Amino acid sequence: MIGSLRGRLESKQPPWIVLDVGGVGYEVETPMSTFFQLPETGAEVRLLTHLLVRDDAQQLYGFATEEERALFRNLLKVSGVGARMALAILSGISVEGFRRCVEYEDTASLVKVPGIGKKTAERLIIEMRDRVAAVGPSGVAGAPPGAAPPEDARGEASTALMALGYRAAEVAKLLRQVDTEDLSAEEIIRQALRQAAR
Repeated sequence: MIGSLRGRLESKQPPWIVLDVGGVGYEVETPMSTFFQLPETGAEVRLLTHLLVRDDAQQLYGFATEEERALFRNLLKVSGVGARMALAILSGISVEGFRRCVEYEDTASLVKVPGIGKKTAERLIIEMRDRVAAVGPSGVAGAPPGAAPPEDARGEASTALMALGYRAAEVAKLLRQVDTEDLSAEEIIRQALRQAAR
């Protein structure tokens, strides 16, 4: 099991990053909450990780905080929730926000996350009730300031939103509601997720 990685951030294309650790490039998929905290490429990064091994693939997931990783691992234990949905939940709701949804049985907030219907939201609340106490506050902060927006920031944001489970038509609608001029891909994603949560 790979528990954490420390290395140079070689590239980032939401939700994927490549971390160079001693000359080996690890492809790591991250929730948007972690992605927003990443520094510029070339900087050193340490991520807590979870290695998911399936018959057809080995996938590495990276998290900025222990609370995010703990929630991810607990979500994987819920019937019908896979890694893709767990990442979408972490990208759409903070750890503390998810805990509140479970505590107050707030299915309305959960169904705003792509891929979660009413039945799944109800199942999450029932199955996570006993586990959510073990997950602490998130401590998730925003993206670092001063990041220069790439020319294709809107395209990167669109790709990342679709990777989170939104359909192309939904992504187009969300991006129409965001003034993307002079914004980085991370900021476009953040604003689009805010629009989706309304």
